[in-house]
Amino acid sequence: MNPSKAKDPVPFNRPFETLRDNVVGRPAPAAKPLSPPHPESPCEESLFREAMKGVREIREFRSLRPAQGKIVPQRRPRPDNRDAAAALQELVSGKGTWDISRTQEYVSWINPKYRLDLASRLHEGRFSMRDCLDLHGMVVDDAEEAVRIFLKESLRRGYQCVKIIHGRGLRSPRGPVIKEALVRWLSGRHRKHIAAFVTARQCDGGLGALYILLH
Repeated sequence: MNPSKAKDPVPFNRPFETLRDNVVGRPAPAAKPLSPPHPESPCEESLFREAMKGVREIREFRSLRPAQGKIVPQRRPRPDNRDAAAALQELVSGKGTWDISRTQEYVSWINPKYRLDLASRLHEGRFSMRDCLDLHGMVVDDAEEAVRIFLKESLRRGYQCVKIIHGRGLRSPRGPVIKEALVRWLSGRHRKHIAAFVTARQCDGGLGALYILLH
């Protein structure tokens, strides 16, 4: 058999034959640069120096000296309460007088149709009192009816000034209930017949009574 006429042998399958050439001929990828480290936070001294840039020293302050010795606070003179104590002693003994119009229990009301000084004149006793009603011991409903009848009768008789005793409610656990109700009645439903009402003088019941001026 002629070797030259023999069939060519089947080539060997080498699928990665060209891979080596490609790998060898290709340059290696460049390494990624490392990220720079984070800058360190500035220290407090650096921050202080940065904040104090441009600040100028006041040299004149170098010559100032701290005050020597202790600071003694000034004492205010005590008020002289001898006059107040003497007035209080007179009130306790019954010899002195006091202005009840400056107390919180004082009551004063004036109809808008009249002058403002009418209440002070009424409190001073400038009008002659013609009749009186005492509400001591009454409940609110009974007192309301008694006031209505009293005012109606006083108007019928032509009385100009009357007095109603309401008490101060010092012994009542609810306070001056009758007094507060009386003020509401006089300044409300009965106001069309009333020119003014005010707390009576001390000799006529004081904070426990009202002068009422009718019209």
